[in-house]
Amino acid sequence: MPLPLCYCTNVHPCRSAAEVERVLDAYALPVRERAGFGIAVGLWLPAVAVDDMRRDASQRSGLRRALDSRGLTCHTLNAFPFGDFHGSRVKEQVYLPDWSDPRRLDYTAACARLLADLLPAGVDGSISTLPLGFKQAARGPGFFDEAIARLLDMAAVLERVRDETGRTIRLAIEPEPFCLLETTAEVVGFFGRLWDAADAAGTGRAAREHLGVCYDVCHQAVEFEDAAAAVGGLRSAGIRINKVQISCAIQLDDPADAEARAALAAFAEPKYLHQTMARAADGRILRAVDLSPALATAPPDEWLHARPWRTHFHVPVDAERLGPLGTTRAELRAALAAVAGLDERPHMEVETYTWPVLPGVTATDIVDGLARELVATRDLLASSATPPVTAPA
Repeated sequence: MPLPLCYCTNVHPCRSAAEVERVLDAYALPVRERAGFGIAVGLWLPAVAVDDMRRDASQRSGLRRALDSRGLTCHTLNAFPFGDFHGSRVKEQVYLPDWSDPRRLDYTAACARLLADLLPAGVDGSISTLPLGFKQAARGPGFFDEAIARLLDMAAVLERVRDETGRTIRLAIEPEPFCLLETTAEVVGFFGRLWDAADAAGTGRAAREHLGVCYDVCHQAVEFEDAAAAVGGLRSAGIRINKVQISCAIQLDDPADAEARAALAAFAEPKYLHQTMARAADGRILRAVDLSPALATAPPDEWLHARPWRTHFHVPVDAERLGPLGTTRAELRAALAAVAGLDERPHMEVETYTWPVLPGVTATDIVDGLARELVATRDLLASSATPPVTAPA
């Protein structure tokens, strides 16, 4: 069935199960009111909150009542950030624990059981997760085999959840720059290995049914991937897109523009990782693991002559420009058009988690900003022939 458009609540601090209702009242309800149509919430719950609810059934049922009483629904969870996503420094820590670590499986399985309790009748669920781990992190020679084993265990968990509850929930692995799965080619190669392991174990059907990807539009735009080719490649490889995170990156069109580079430098902040790539004159993609003021204000010569630059900093999806900087909104339009042709409709989630660290933005701006994003996204989806349900607010 068609589902309401949702936004991801990882934009809001949440450090315990007790804080979820505060997030709903302080943010989700005002966002819905200002957007003027019915929305869903894509909940992010850190491991400590999920553990609280796992131990206390009344907290799980209380969350369902909290959603119901406010006229909100939840059909997708963001289980990428495991710990405090609003600490003073998140950066590469967001990729821990990775998928070789049993704690990642345990957390994600608990999220699945929680989501089964939250799903409206007749609705499938999705859970987004990290792309195995961070490329620059130390890992042992058996890492990929261990990660595959955990993912196949996760598929078995999801199969049991469906047998026990009648709710189908799918995992959505989210490629990201500088992670072990960042390009579509890497994703296709890994899933081929994953399918082979599942077939050898006799669990190929369950793996193909329950494991797929989350297509984050910002991430693939930073990689300079063509959205139609990427979506087509995943489809041809039999990899299901279970979720789309609607997001835009920063684009520096002309690095010779000192004013634009100074504006870009303002986005170099200490909390999140802002992977930056640029297309060199010879077609190579230049890569920096994080945006720094030095890279923006005094770039090396080859960066100065590369254009455009793209930075992994989720910026409002309704913005074509941010002063002298551009955004990848054109790539967002192309991605939405590409997924409109899929046989299975992915869950659609606006995910601008960086509102609290956007230059010049105050806390009072966030609700209005999220509402504008949702309205603009509704209109983009309508123009791409995949309109979400927009029930009365």
